[in-house]
Formats: sequence, structure tokens, C-alpha cells
Amino acid sequence: MSKEQSKATKNCFITQKYQQISSAIKSLKEGKRVNKEFLTGVGVDTHAFEVGRELWLCCINWPDEIGVAGHSDGDVAAHAICDSLFAATGLGDLGSNFGVDRPEYAGASGAKLLSETLSIITKAGFAISNVSVQIIGNRPKLAGRRQEAIAALSAALNGAPVSLLATTTDGLGLTGEGKGIAAIASALVFKVSSNDR
Repeated sequence: MSKEQSKATKNCFITQKYQQISSAIKSLKEGKRVNKEFLTGVGVDTHAFEVGRELWLCCINWPDEIGVAGHSDGDVAAHAICDSLFAATGLGDLGSNFGVDRPEYAGASGAKLLSETLSIITKAGFAISNVSVQIIGNRPKLAGRRQEAIAALSAALNGAPVSLLATTTDGLGLTGEGKGIAAIASALVFKVSSNDR
């Protein structure tokens, strides 16, 4: 990572923390309080590669890669994050909220699912502290587009802080054999409630 990239990453982190603090102050001024009780959730998603489909990962398109099979766009990072948020808040899971029985979500983008997940948890009185997602697979290589991917995921979550990592399984299993891609995510959320609730 160059000095400019490092500085940009640091500035992004500072901006995100400033936004979190500003949001908390705004909530307090509006008569809401931030409960100090944090809740965590974990989500996992896996899809097999499928020739003829575009690859969408971390809400961005990877034009030189083979896509994955799926009801929606198959964005494993976005799906894992959605599930981690639903797990943390106890509001179901990806299937119960956007499953194959919901034709309106056929081909839906990861960004749309993240945005709708945020809407669901916000209406239930929760806010995101941060999310972290790790991509598991041999490809695509994230290093060159990591900041773009983080920005896209964060934008879909209305500026929530996002951490992005990647790893392989050293040739083991579906991802290691190059047959698919997976992601595991964790989310930290907190309850925001009005004094009149």
C-alpha cells in the first residue's frame, strides 16, 4: 500500500468515526438514547461458479471473472453481511427476508439487499456499529480493488464502517478447488430507542 493509499484509508476511518459520533449526538438531541448493549451476529454465504454469469462481489462487478449461480446476483460478501445483521438483531435471515419465494428479488444486487437489510434493522430500532467480511476463495484477487470494494459496501449501508479481508483454503474444499467462492461476516449493532418507547 502506498503512502497516499495509507493516508486515504486513515482519513476514511477518521471520517467514519466522526460520522458515528455525529449520529450519536444527533440521536441524543432528538431525545433518543444509545443503549450501551451491543449485539453481534455472524453470517456465511457460498456460491458455485457458473459460466455465463457476471461476477458481483462486494457490490462491484468483476468483468474478467466467471460469475456464480444464485437467485440474486450471488454477491457472497453482501449476502454474508446481510445474514450477520439479521443474526445480530434477531430479524430472521437472508432466506426469510429475500428468499427464492420472493420473485421481486430475482437478480437483485448485493447493494439492494444490503440497503433493504439496513432499512429493516433500522425500522426495528437498531444501528450498525461496524461490519467485517472475509472473502474465501482463489479468485478474484481483491488487493487492487480493496478500497473500492469497502467504499461500495459502506455506501450500501449508508456509510457504516466496513472491514474487508480475503483468504484462501490452500486448495481445500469448494473454494480451494476453484469451484466457488464464500464469505463470512460479523456485525456489531446496538439498539437505539426513543424515550417515549
